[in-house]
Amino acid sequence: MLRVGILSVAHLHAGSYQHSLGAHPRAELVGLWDEPERGRPFSERTGVPFFEEIDALLDACDAVCVCSENNNHLPLVQKAAARGKHILCEKPLVAREEDAVAMTSAVEAAGVVLMTAFPCRYSPAFTRLKERIANGEIGRVRAICATNRGTCPGSWFIQKELSGGGAMIDHVVHVTDLIRDLLGEEPVKVQAQIGNNTYGQDWDDTAMVTMEFASGIFATLDSSWSRPKKFKTWGDVTMTVVGEKGTIELDMFGPGLGVYGENGYRSASYGSDLDAAMVDAFVRACLDGVPAPTSMHDGLQAARVAMAGYRSVEVGQPVSLVAS
Repeated sequence: MLRVGILSVAHLHAGSYQHSLGAHPRAELVGLWDEPERGRPFSERTGVPFFEEIDALLDACDAVCVCSENNNHLPLVQKAAARGKHILCEKPLVAREEDAVAMTSAVEAAGVVLMTAFPCRYSPAFTRLKERIANGEIGRVRAICATNRGTCPGSWFIQKELSGGGAMIDHVVHVTDLIRDLLGEEPVKVQAQIGNNTYGQDWDDTAMVTMEFASGIFATLDSSWSRPKKFKTWGDVTMTVVGEKGTIELDMFGPGLGVYGENGYRSASYGSDLDAAMVDAFVRACLDGVPAPTSMHDGLQAARVAMAGYRSVEVGQPVSLVAS
């Protein structure tokens, strides 16, 4: 049995991870730690015990799930790793290169598992896509066009000192991870354009990113917070893969149910629970030594693409990525 504690519930995904951990037959959710004004209400809603002291929670668990603000990931990961705890960390792992270096050093020195929370990687639809491409159904891949558009989450996500950016740092990493895994290679150049076209504030709500790979493949990604608050779903993850002999289109969250009631529209998806599949992979990595499918390296490489995107905006031209 893997005893897990949640370090911060700042991220919107904390509730889903709490549910998946609580339902897993080989995991025990022992408690959560956060600032009292945020942690106590979450504890009261969910029944998960609240710990006022982070060290007390670390004493009681074998692993942690870090769901803090982006720029607070590093100190929490360092503290957990120093105590020998395995870590499932929300994306993006980091928003600064110096944090990537420090995180790598802390985790490798401790010899613990750090898995990046990339639930999209666990989609059966994505698995089928990989299989068809591996089987040569569309020949050699030439280009990819993808989207990860959503509504603006507000709160600390639009406070750069906590988030490290806006829509680009938030949404580029999910699909970048999928593309890296699909192609089995790293992007070598990144060019991006951002804007505040939707909300007109000092953070980017619109982001378009182009990645170039050493093999000559190009990938484009729309990672904008361009969906209005009243849009029927939170957002999308789509991908069109163009090959020599054909094209495959992926709409990860396309199948679903639309429920209309007195409180408006609610999307009720069916099929695989991606967060539950991700949590299961984390539990198996910790208890059985199975390699984590979405590793720390995967998380850092995806974050570096987003960081390179911001550098590209600053200099107004493509930015080369150094192999890591």
